[in-house]
Amino acid sequence: MKRFILLAGICILSGLQANAQGWLEKMGKKVKEKTVENVEERIEQNTENAIDKELDKAEKAVKQSDDRDNSDSSDTNEGKASNGAKQTKLEGTSQYDFVPGNKILYFEDFSQDAIGDFPAQWTSNGSGEVKTVNIAPGRWLHLNGEDAVYCYMKEIEFPDNFIIEFDLIPDNQFDYGIELTLYQEDKSDPKELNDNLYPGIGGIQIVPKKDGWETKGYHTDKDWLTGNASRNPVIQEELNHVIVWIQKRRVRIYHQGAKVLDAPTNIYPETKFDRLRFSGWDRHSSPYVSNLKITTAASDTRSKLITEGKLVTYGITFDVNKADIKPESYGTLKSITDVLKENPDIKIKIEGHTDSDGDAAANLELSKLRADAVKKQLSTGFGIETARMQTAGAGENIPISPNDTPANKATNRRVEITKL
Repeated sequence: MKRFILLAGICILSGLQANAQGWLEKMGKKVKEKTVENVEERIEQNTENAIDKELDKAEKAVKQSDDRDNSDSSDTNEGKASNGAKQTKLEGTSQYDFVPGNKILYFEDFSQDAIGDFPAQWTSNGSGEVKTVNIAPGRWLHLNGEDAVYCYMKEIEFPDNFIIEFDLIPDNQFDYGIELTLYQEDKSDPKELNDNLYPGIGGIQIVPKKDGWETKGYHTDKDWLTGNASRNPVIQEELNHVIVWIQKRRVRIYHQGAKVLDAPTNIYPETKFDRLRFSGWDRHSSPYVSNLKITTAASDTRSKLITEGKLVTYGITFDVNKADIKPESYGTLKSITDVLKENPDIKIKIEGHTDSDGDAAANLELSKLRADAVKKQLSTGFGIETARMQTAGAGENIPISPNDTPANKATNRRVEITKL
């Protein structure tokens, strides 16, 4: 673009000099030199202005492109199919070694809460409201209270082995502006709103920070069990997808394609989680959270597929309204691959399913494209023969649950693998 503008400037200069030649010859030498100097200065200034203008346009176009890329990173809405099953190469994903189970324990995307309201299933000692943001789809809880806590009001029956995921958008003042706490409620003093620094009789605190990660296991009258890491910290004013795998006492955190923390004894063994909350202790920061999902972990892929004949998985996830497989799907795809390679005579059918949001025909097409994408990834990425795999899409036509709550909709968004 710069080369084009400079050439245009030269052409303009040449034209102006040609047109001015006749009358410049009639003028004195000083006038002629001054006039040429003025013309050259004007052209130079116009050229610089044009270049600046085009650079501004280019920068704006790049920013808009980045925003569009960020807006496709969620997996909570259906309704508009991609034009094709473009396959994203799963590079650098061997660190995603977790396998989500076949049960969703909790899901929240604030889709049933009105913009500007506080979410109905939560409570707080400060302020907060549901909003939309310009860099990602869906609705978000803005944690804009000073020194506030945000508690989910119902108990959750956490197993020993589970995965919790959430999306986080830190603002430009973010330092340590959010803290996720899973804890065991003190049954002698139950509280919907627990604003104690260390709530309940024991728990684990997970703190994403601008410069890394921190975890702190605690229990009544005991020392902290801490973990720290500096790899892949969250990025301000961008969508960050945080994954935490808790396996009894062990805590693993994943972010941006890598395992960033692995603390084998980060939780006291007697702790049994049944509550969760977010806290905002950084008075200068007001981050956004959404798409909170809790699933069981380590589904027995072999038993489900070989013995029962069907595997229902929530571990293969896609960009919103697309058939691009997310990197965190690696563990599930590998577990399916292992079973197929150990049993080379088995053939399977891969079937995609959606919730009922959006257009039914588009959902049907999208579910087919996603099934095709899984087949392609198992073939090109993991070496499974295509002749062993069939694909189908059911769209929204075979729901597991009514499409009446965010959690039920999340249950319906799935991939099923059936032994033929």
